[in-house]
Amino acid sequence: MDPSPFLRITVDSLALHLPQAARASNSGGVHPTATPCFCKLRLTNLPAPPPPQTALLPLSSSDGSPPESTSSAAGFDLHPLQCRRLGGRPVVLQVKVYTGRMGRTCGVRSSKRLGRVRLSVVVDRVEGRSSCVVQSGWVMLGGDTKPVARLHLVVRVEPDPRFVFQFGGEPECSPVVYQLQGSVRQPIFSCKFSADRNSRSRPMQLDSSKSTRGWINSFYSDRERNGRERKGWIIMIHDLSGSPIAAASMITPFVPSPGSDRVSRSNPGAWLILRAHGISDSNWKPWGRLEAWRERGPVDGLGYRFELVSDAGTNSRVPIIESTMSMRKGGSFCIDSSMVGDSSANGRAPLRGFVMSSTVEGEGKVSKPEVQVGVQHVTCMADAALFIALSAAIDLSVDACRLFSHKLRKELCHDQQEYIS
Repeated sequence: MDPSPFLRITVDSLALHLPQAARASNSGGVHPTATPCFCKLRLTNLPAPPPPQTALLPLSSSDGSPPESTSSAAGFDLHPLQCRRLGGRPVVLQVKVYTGRMGRTCGVRSSKRLGRVRLSVVVDRVEGRSSCVVQSGWVMLGGDTKPVARLHLVVRVEPDPRFVFQFGGEPECSPVVYQLQGSVRQPIFSCKFSADRNSRSRPMQLDSSKSTRGWINSFYSDRERNGRERKGWIIMIHDLSGSPIAAASMITPFVPSPGSDRVSRSNPGAWLILRAHGISDSNWKPWGRLEAWRERGPVDGLGYRFELVSDAGTNSRVPIIESTMSMRKGGSFCIDSSMVGDSSANGRAPLRGFVMSSTVEGEGKVSKPEVQVGVQHVTCMADAALFIALSAAIDLSVDACRLFSHKLRKELCHDQQEYIS
């Protein structure tokens, strides 16, 4: 497998220095030493730019030395097609700095803009290099009339090669998974989905070592409901020879909370992500655990939590990410070290840089997930297959968390009376 040449623009070491006059005369009664400053970062002059980001800005009391404390913003990812369309033109990084609280109070913005910085980033300079530092140090903020503050930041561009995969159809339709390299689509995996509600959600034989048996039962829930439940869903990932190498198995049924028709945060459904272990196709090792539920509130969302696991014991789970995406619009399931920090799991290397992302369509929409995986996290085909299984599990969780007053499509139902046509 050959990766695609993605680029990543990272912004680190963010800090703000305010002149004493600005500190004392800050309008609106907002004192930046009591209320953190923040900045909004976005890329312009780019086809289909990534979404803007927000980061807190610690204040620096020193006038010339490096900041005592800094903050980091998540990186911006550039697709190879975006880079080609630039045609040598620079990308513009725009940083707008504000004092006061984020958001609005009674419909009125609670913050005051101090100024902004614009930096040109020529991504072509990265070719043949490990990274390219565009800016490192202090820059003056351009206010409405004159500079009023200084911003410290380090901006670098670095290669971030990734493997890109796409499901040839919806995961529940047992599709082929392709690797994408520009306009080339190459079959790389195949999927087999099963929705046997009568199973105990354990169709595969897990590794039977004593250490594994001792903790694996903690993942499988024995809860049953005489009423409605969604259980027994399994998706197997096969290599081109037909051998199963990874799987996502629904280990805890998705059931509605009492008096409701939705899966609640207090009683989520769960998946176990597994990889084939040894030369026997019947033995499996756990790799990760995904929980999902349907959030209440102003935004109807799919809540999810993912953690790494190992056979060292129940305390070996490492939380990786917990977030929410819109049930109506969908979104992106993303694991990035800028979100989770450096986590190590029982001998695994710390998570560094971009790990994976997978597109998720909204409820009721046709979904063919596109999955990106950082090359540093793939040493063999089975590693990539684990991320494919994880992306299938988060995609299927949208259907599993569908309101129980709504019926599912036939591929998701063992009982033919429960599906929609």
